[in-house]
Amino acid sequence: MTTRNDDEALALLVAAVAAEMKAHGRMLATAESCTGGWIAKVCTDLAGSSVWFERGVVSYSNESKQELLGVPKGTIFRFGAVSEEVAAAMAAGILERSQADYGIAVSGIAGPGGGSPDKPVGTVCFGWALPDEVLETELHLFPGDRDAIRRATVVAALEGLLRRLN
Repeated sequence: MTTRNDDEALALLVAAVAAEMKAHGRMLATAESCTGGWIAKVCTDLAGSSVWFERGVVSYSNESKQELLGVPKGTIFRFGAVSEEVAAAMAAGILERSQADYGIAVSGIAGPGGGSPDKPVGTVCFGWALPDEVLETELHLFPGDRDAIRRATVVAALEGLLRRLN
């Protein structure tokens, strides 16, 4: 269950990201799978976000990852849609297809089904595309139900960006 404090904490996190982005005249773009646009939503909930938020793409299917973000079919086939390799390709793809300076990508298994022994429900892969063609990835395993996993993913994606901005 989401509480008002959860929403307030998320708003404060977005405000911190916004302040850093604006201070350096940078733009952000997102490529989201398991969060379904939630990162873009919380970013654009902040008034004036058009100064630092450029665009968001929801690429839920493998085909959309290929068509909209240029993720190679072979990368998806070899590593799976939920992999650091695909998250990196998604982040690079959104940066290449936008005017943004930073890209965030997420792909994961929010459940309740879809998990496997190798990639259980709660597995989420992150990609951050940074200036100078730097790509960084992380893999997290979040507990909880679908909503909790998706919310934790949004928070981790933005916290990860904030660490990289600082």
